[in-house]
Amino acid sequence: MTNGLRPYPEYKDAGSRWLDQIPAHWDIRAAKRLFAESGERARPDDIQLSATQSHGVIPQAEFERLVGRKVVRILNHLDKRKHVEKDDFVISMRSFQGGLERAWARGAIRSSYVVLKPRRDVHVPYFAHLFKSNPYIQALRATCQFIRDGQDLTFANFCQVPLPVVPVNEQRAIADFLDASATRIRRFIRNRRRLIEVLNEQKQAIINRAVTRGLDNSVPLKPSGIDWLGDIPAHWEVKPLKRWVSINKRVLPESTDPDYMFDYLDIGCVGTGRLTGQPSRIRFGDAPSRARRVLRRGDTILSTVRTYLRAVYFVADEVTDLVASTGFAVLTPEPGVVPEYLGITLQSDPFINRVTANSIGIAYPAIAESKLGTFHVAMPPTTKEQEHIVQEVRSQTAALTAAIVRAQREIDLIREYRTRLIADVVTGKLDVRGFVPTEPMPADEPADEPIEEVGLEDEEAEQVEEAVDVAD
Repeated sequence: MTNGLRPYPEYKDAGSRWLDQIPAHWDIRAAKRLFAESGERARPDDIQLSATQSHGVIPQAEFERLVGRKVVRILNHLDKRKHVEKDDFVISMRSFQGGLERAWARGAIRSSYVVLKPRRDVHVPYFAHLFKSNPYIQALRATCQFIRDGQDLTFANFCQVPLPVVPVNEQRAIADFLDASATRIRRFIRNRRRLIEVLNEQKQAIINRAVTRGLDNSVPLKPSGIDWLGDIPAHWEVKPLKRWVSINKRVLPESTDPDYMFDYLDIGCVGTGRLTGQPSRIRFGDAPSRARRVLRRGDTILSTVRTYLRAVYFVADEVTDLVASTGFAVLTPEPGVVPEYLGITLQSDPFINRVTANSIGIAYPAIAESKLGTFHVAMPPTTKEQEHIVQEVRSQTAALTAAIVRAQREIDLIREYRTRLIADVVTGKLDVRGFVPTEPMPADEPADEPIEEVGLEDEEAEQVEEAVDVAD
């Protein structure tokens, strides 16, 4: 994708901490000279828009289609919302995490958001890439000394970060290059995700059989007394989950040192039996209020919000500073329960299906930990048999697990590559003026499938906050 790309022939000092040097024929200018703030109120015929880090500013109905279900509807004070035109930009409450959002449709957005209107000589697709680049996000973040849930970035913050002035035809060439690269990367990631889905299905089938029937097909069976589980080996024991585990045993207290650093897992990082993204290294003083569940080796975490995500993960390695969202229940095995056996039991389809079937809510389905603890679970009575099943499952799924890890690593590497590529191209470290696109992304619509894995927990929480915001 970068064959033949070289730096520009000549550079000059940009006079800005975040840009350092820029191509000699570029300039740098105050952000307010390129974008104006708009305070126009919503119009009567405006549709409701959702600001998302993964898809930009899109109609709420489109957001529902992309996430596959309904989200909370905004019903009150619609006249106080702000009007947005297509190709405006929006500064949302979490722009310091993921950059500014491009508007793909005309409509109305939350009143506390900042709406930016492009002035002359602004090619919107170029700035859409610039505003999502890591150097720009870090520069925007530096304009706030302390950012926490509920605080919003303002137009004043935006104005503190000067912007490059690039010839319009060159802005267009940069955007075309990055759009074409995104198309190829998106296709690669989509294929790897499909492979992972197939491998996971095969792995789940092995796990499901092992934790419901054991390894010996000749042992007599008995009714489990659990309608969703059916017959189990006659010598197995059936108890409520709360008899097998402790739930949410350790919590990070509010008195924690604000400078304490830890790795944070939100639901967007966790799939079924594996991590789909890396934890965020974060300072307690800057952490969201839900970053409170302290994890230790041998714990299993299970999502209790948006349970349709089927997020379950066993902590196999020694950890000292790993913290999960309160959107998870942390299950610590009691004596007599092999930790890894608990992990594979809780990620089995019969158990997860039970959780999703008993979740409450349409927009934000959730289950209480107290309810979770009442679900009956069947287990072998001895740790010896549990360990034997774990070893057999490991053996039978080893090749599948290795293939999943390889595919996920390839996804991670291509994302890292694209992140660096965007930063280098939009800031002028690589010259793409001679690039001729062969398969660009459509210029007038967002991609259905984002390249980056974003924190869905944050994104959907923002939709809920929009609905209950009394200022609107």
